Amino acid sequence: MSDKKNILVLCTGNSCRSQLLHGYLQQELGDRASVYSAGVEVHGLNPRAVRVMAEDGVDISHHSSNHVDEYAAVPFDYVLTVCDHANEVCPVFPSTARKQHHNFSDPAKATGSEEDIMNQFRTVRDQVKAYARDFVQAQFLTT
Repeated sequence: MSDKKNILVLCTGNSCRSQLLHGYLQQELGDRASVYSAGVEVHGLNPRAVRVMAEDGVDISHHSSNHVDEYAAVPFDYVLTVCDHANEVCPVFPSTARKQHHNFSDPAKATGSEEDIMNQFRTVRDQVKAYARDFVQAQFLTT
């Protein structure tokens, strides 16, 4: 299927924000795209990110935290950066990838009680979900 798109979601550590967007894009697009996520560093999959996605019915527990260099050979159609740091240090991709950037606050930096921290994760999750829907509508549902 030659019209299947390759999408890379890029973040600093590939532990939270990029994983959330990866999960929602995969859910929204199914077989229409191959979704990858990576970081300019590798911090491991954040267990709270897994938990807030499970609350919304999306299982990302099988995801891994990957370094962007692992996907150097993939011809991406879209590179979506989800934090300013990743946008600033985003490597140049030798393809016609369309770059889009949206800075989401990092829920891993939330402080306070466990409930406060989880609420911050939920807030960012909901922002990422809305962004994913907007992206899919703009890039895949228009002619």
